[in-house]
Amino acid sequence: MKPFVINRYGRMVFPFSFFPELDFSVFETLDQFAAVIRRDFEEKAPSESDIVSKVDAGDYQSRYELLRDLALNLFWVNRYAMTMYEKRPTRWRDVPRQRDDVFLPVFTPWDGAEPAATVEGGYRALGPTWDEASEDKVFRILLDVFRHKKWGGAELPAIKPTPAEILANPKNLTYQLLTWDPDYPGYAWDDIIECLHPVPELEALLRQAMVLHNQYRWDRSKTRLCEVGRLEPDDYVVVFHPRNDEVLSFIRRVKSGRHVRRVQSVLVEPRPPKVPVPPVDVRKRFAVQPRLEALGVYVGECICANDDLIRNAAYCWSPMTAEAIRRKTGIEERRYTELDLDHIALIAARRALAKSGRRPEEIGAVVFCSCTSTKMMPSVAAWLSGQLGMFQTHASCDLVAACAGLPYGLAEAVRLLQEVGRPVLVVCGEKFSDKIGTVRTSRMIFGDGAAALVVGPAPAGQPADIEWYQTYASGPMSEVDSIIWPNPEFDNHITVFGPEVRALVGRYLAQMMDELGALPHPDGAPGSLLDAIELVVPHQANKTMVTDLARQAGIAPERLYFNIERVGNTSSASIPIAIRDAVHDGVIDRPMRIFAPGFGAGAVAGYAVMRIDPAIVA
Repeated sequence: MKPFVINRYGRMVFPFSFFPELDFSVFETLDQFAAVIRRDFEEKAPSESDIVSKVDAGDYQSRYELLRDLALNLFWVNRYAMTMYEKRPTRWRDVPRQRDDVFLPVFTPWDGAEPAATVEGGYRALGPTWDEASEDKVFRILLDVFRHKKWGGAELPAIKPTPAEILANPKNLTYQLLTWDPDYPGYAWDDIIECLHPVPELEALLRQAMVLHNQYRWDRSKTRLCEVGRLEPDDYVVVFHPRNDEVLSFIRRVKSGRHVRRVQSVLVEPRPPKVPVPPVDVRKRFAVQPRLEALGVYVGECICANDDLIRNAAYCWSPMTAEAIRRKTGIEERRYTELDLDHIALIAARRALAKSGRRPEEIGAVVFCSCTSTKMMPSVAAWLSGQLGMFQTHASCDLVAACAGLPYGLAEAVRLLQEVGRPVLVVCGEKFSDKIGTVRTSRMIFGDGAAALVVGPAPAGQPADIEWYQTYASGPMSEVDSIIWPNPEFDNHITVFGPEVRALVGRYLAQMMDELGALPHPDGAPGSLLDAIELVVPHQANKTMVTDLARQAGIAPERLYFNIERVGNTSSASIPIAIRDAVHDGVIDRPMRIFAPGFGAGAVAGYAVMRIDPAIVA
């Protein structure tokens, strides 16, 4: 988990965007680690020669572009030191010779004076982008690091030699500090977290510059590369220590050469079902008709606006603007919470129960829908049952259906209702904010929130509030693996593969439209069930994408309701939160028939056609 923090200015900060931390427990081989390094540090980072060539060609249009490339280059150069090691200046006499848990880097000489002069000239030739003083501060830090690093970066190995290994060749070059002051100025954690600037892009650059300065916390002009065979006992060298036990274990795994057996999956051609399962007509299928008694919601208490993403731009992110995020996703802000997932689910459940007037002993079952829960035992549903004072239920269980959580949860509630004849509590909750890490596309989209519905038995002779439901799952593996968490290839962060998600959403929406168009009008009027729907409240995945695909499937944009611009994508909780907001916005101002389609991770999907009375909303 990688949570955000709120600094003293009330600003949201993602520390992991500036302090690279990888989960080494997921790496079995050097190739796996190299793939993450390549994606996070190498793919977007220019080399020294790239920067010089762009300066010479006049390709930089602003100081900001040049500063950003310098920072990217320096994060790339320090890709192993920052993720694997801590640097500790040590007297040569005090460096242990036979231990396998301390390391000395081997370097190839590189003279940065001429490239640095070219870069400095290019910077001075450009006018200020926003704030000359702050830009100059960033440039002074970055240029000093750039000028005085003693190597180019590309040839550095991830696994550094131990003292015994480096001494095997006395001509190996390592870092020698001609002077070292233990109190050499640097930036503390608070300096970096509390950094503040009115321009979000500059705030991110200032933090990055501070972190890079701390990688060389000594007088960089008084360093040299020295042959290890020529070191004197009182000379200072820079010793690399593993950042933690997981890094050391990884190094030992790699050096042992242990073979890792992996099961090779064989892809088979997916085949459609022989007979598709039709939508379920709740009124005809079930004896106990479901009634929606209450809806309670909790959204994250912390606002993360698009500007907050820019001021937290990580070393591995492509450039973006707040307006570009809004245009691409329809999101202007998302809501995060400092509470745990189970606690926000509990708040929503309490609100729904209070609105319904139901007592704990009246609830027959609890279903919790989530794809971000880390609580396995007890299940969140069982924990909620205990917290709410339910001594015993017929069933309390968790259900993983990601963004189709609400249709899946309602389908399960309707079935359970037949057995228990008592209300079923359906809770949908997600906390993404601490599971996204440095995956930019996921950070743009996801938010935190929870919602709870009390589904009770309708009075005798009363129609069902949930009229139809349908659920689906699976598809081609490209769509099944379109959203993954945890994903070892992305340092166990949530990752979204956009084209594949778009494909599964388009496929499912078209299938849903065909089904609704083939069903009769529920009130006996001419037309189909699709004609009877007054409002579409879709899963709030990505407003731009869903609007476009819905239009292709035959749903006019004006029939869709979105609140994603305020809360982001909360997966299973997104539809019920959107229903709550549609009531608050006056869009649902009377009992109304809505179509609620959900679709997402695991190539799952589903929908419910139901009547929503605004009076149920807490």
